[in-house]
Amino acid sequence: MVNSSNRQVTNILVVGIGGQGVMTASEVIAQTALRAGYDVKKTEVAGMAQRGGVVTSHVRFGKRVLSPAIPSGEADLLVAFEPAEALRWCGELRPEGVAMVNSEPQAPPVVSFGLYDYPEDPIGQIRERGITVHAFAAGKIARELGNFRLVNTVMLGAISPYLEFSAEVMREVILERFRERKPKLVELNEAAFAAGLERGHG
Repeated sequence: MVNSSNRQVTNILVVGIGGQGVMTASEVIAQTALRAGYDVKKTEVAGMAQRGGVVTSHVRFGKRVLSPAIPSGEADLLVAFEPAEALRWCGELRPEGVAMVNSEPQAPPVVSFGLYDYPEDPIGQIRERGITVHAFAAGKIARELGNFRLVNTVMLGAISPYLEFSAEVMREVILERFRERKPKLVELNEAAFAAGLERGHG
């Protein structure tokens, strides 16, 4: 559990590249927190998300949440769908915060345009700062299950052991999204969540 200090609000920062499911993941976290009885605020910045640009989302929940924006340096959990984005945003974590990172790189357009050099070892650089990092190839798990778009469900499974509500509540929120609209994807998402949960516990 990332917020074990009895602070009033839990802050989760979700980051990645457009098309990776960042906004969907933050929406699931928010819906799960609501279902668990918390006050929830959420905000997002989607810079050219449809073109593969950087996407960030703040999710805050607690007994009472006044602002959707996480104060600088107060994030309890960084959920990064891309390692360079994890490095870019890791400074927003509080000292006891945790970074959950999809270790597979997906360089944004600024790299291919030559405007930005991709870091050589972003996860290593985060660890050098003394930050607790759990990194694994969520994209590989999603592809092995047959659909790369499952990466956000894998990541949600991985972070669920670190949250104040049970993994089962989050799992049910995810599966409900598919039962109504895409019932054929229920079983796949169930497997993706279970795979992520296993890596999160690891």
